[in-house]
Amino acid sequence: MKIYLKLLVVIFTLTSISAFAEYPDKQITMVIPYAPAGSTDVMGRILAQTMSKNFGQPVVVDNVGGAGGTIGALKVVRAPADGYTILFHNMAQAASPALYPKLSYDPVSDFAPIGMVNDVPMVLVARKDFPANTLQGLIDYIKANPGKLNFANAGIGSTSNLCEVLMRSSLSASWTSVSYKGTGPALNDLLAGQVDVICDQPASTLQHIKGGNLKALAVATKERISSLPETPTFSQSGMPGFQLTVWHGLYAPKGTPKPVVNRLVASLAVALRDPVLAQRFNEMDAMIVPPSSATPTYLEKFLKADVERWRIALKNAGVKAE
Repeated sequence: MKIYLKLLVVIFTLTSISAFAEYPDKQITMVIPYAPAGSTDVMGRILAQTMSKNFGQPVVVDNVGGAGGTIGALKVVRAPADGYTILFHNMAQAASPALYPKLSYDPVSDFAPIGMVNDVPMVLVARKDFPANTLQGLIDYIKANPGKLNFANAGIGSTSNLCEVLMRSSLSASWTSVSYKGTGPALNDLLAGQVDVICDQPASTLQHIKGGNLKALAVATKERISSLPETPTFSQSGMPGFQLTVWHGLYAPKGTPKPVVNRLVASLAVALRDPVLAQRFNEMDAMIVPPSSATPTYLEKFLKADVERWRIALKNAGVKAE
């Protein structure tokens, strides 16, 4: 009897290994929890295209926006844990528990982390006819016109909203926050002059800055960035010590078999070495993480720490989603 059971275990194990070895044998869906045309969407699509090449199967993007990325994330949590539905998310994954106390999933324990992807700077931009041309000028305008500034964001919990929250906390300032269902709609209104400023990533703002349709006031990095060398940092412009970069990570649903996760990790590693992806990320000042960070262990550890960081920051700022 014992020999029979051992034989069954061996057969089951070999069958499972064989099945996993064939992964992927069909299309993979990458959920991006934001509307099309935003920064996370742009970078996620680049990654999906690159992973498609080394998988030999299409990786298609499914934009599932709303509620600061939580609707799309929940879709992945509820998906079969077979590696055919994955999530590309930004740092809002870490902020979601503090923003949404009734969140129906845990961003750490309900996912199988695959690895971090990149770090991206944030840039504060204003409509082209806004009266201030610098961050200090904006600060002076806010002080002289409390509540008058219309500060756009891509939705509560989005990276643009988190940047705005930290700015408001740092400045102890008053303005009108205008939330949209994605970066695309927010930028459309900014370009049309319906709102005044937004803090977002170069992937969505750079072309408009270069085209003269928006003006860059400051970058939220330690040093100036290569794509906007004339634009000073926040620290150089009236807000010493203010820094914020956006990180992106890749996830599968909790319970995804380890061989499948390993295959996804390997595919991510190959994608991050792809020269075309590197060039396109570089054009957006998106810094690819080192190989040691593009791993499940690193992403899980980093995410846990960032969840706590945003819990404290958002509590201190008195921010909660409605």
